[in-house]
Amino acid sequence: MDMNNNDLIFSGTKDVAENLKFDEARLQEWFGDHIPETGKIIQIAQFKGGQSNPTYKISTEKKVFVLRRKPPGILLPSAHAVDREYRVMTALKDTEVPVPNTYGLCEDKGLIGTEFFVMDFLDGNIYWDLLLKDKSPEERKAIYLSKNKVIAELHKVDYESVGLTTYGKPGNYIARQVSRWTKQYLASQTEEIDAMNKLIDWLPGNIPDEDETCIVHGDYRLDNMVFGADNNVMGVLDWELSTLGHPVADFNYHCISWRNIPQLADEKFCKEQGIPTENEYRDMYSETTGKDLSNNWEFYYVFNIFKLAGILQGIMGRVRDGTAASKHAEDRADQVRPLAEAAWSLVEKNYK
Repeated sequence: MDMNNNDLIFSGTKDVAENLKFDEARLQEWFGDHIPETGKIIQIAQFKGGQSNPTYKISTEKKVFVLRRKPPGILLPSAHAVDREYRVMTALKDTEVPVPNTYGLCEDKGLIGTEFFVMDFLDGNIYWDLLLKDKSPEERKAIYLSKNKVIAELHKVDYESVGLTTYGKPGNYIARQVSRWTKQYLASQTEEIDAMNKLIDWLPGNIPDEDETCIVHGDYRLDNMVFGADNNVMGVLDWELSTLGHPVADFNYHCISWRNIPQLADEKFCKEQGIPTENEYRDMYSETTGKDLSNNWEFYYVFNIFKLAGILQGIMGRVRDGTAASKHAEDRADQVRPLAEAAWSLVEKNYK
């Protein structure tokens, strides 16, 4: 299969980085206690992606697993919440949201140095290229339909019935998120960005007067899903930023690509390629959830681009502190300034 540059950079495994190695015998003890039927560990490799929480492929005599752990070193207070990832994925097991099966959370830092959890390895495809250049129009359509359906189903889950009543605070999600990403941005700041300062001032006073609560993923992107041969989502990954939040904010964040990838803004291109336009994609979600997305759609773009800038600045802070797990993290963090300027231009266009 042809792979674009991002696929080559982020896909697959490599030898475990020296600073992320751990005592394999101690992990074998844990496996013996929690998954004894799987036999001995025969190989440990590190996935190339997952710069936030180091992720390992654990091959045993009987099966292949994935281990997600907190990185060692200096960490931001609210980041790298592998315990929350484990909790939400375990809770969603019997819902319409596909997630890998989980096998246990280890909060004993003495075992391999940091907390970790273990889940199934999903033998499918992860795509980094939203244009899906190596796919046919029919395949692209199927992939977009599936990821739309899955996020809609997530937002329909009754969080209380799956045991996630205390997973977050109901209500005031946007205000709390603005505060969170402002704090993370300031804690990770490496340079003055005027547009970010303006957004930090503007956002708290312009939050829409509409509120509802559901489970949100927080970083629902194409490359956080594993697809099967039938082009349907096999499993949603990377739940670190999930919480109880606002469904439209979560879905809007997922739709940012229609604004920052020029080809996706071209309706003729989308039609030829089998990719839904932004409005078509919104309509799919509305059809599944019954939600009207016409109100305040542009505000949610401002909010979400700000949030993305905050996430990437956090990565830049980890590069600064030497705790970023991907050597390509610094390249991605260079997007902070243009993102902030794009968000502020939306404010000036729609609210000034």
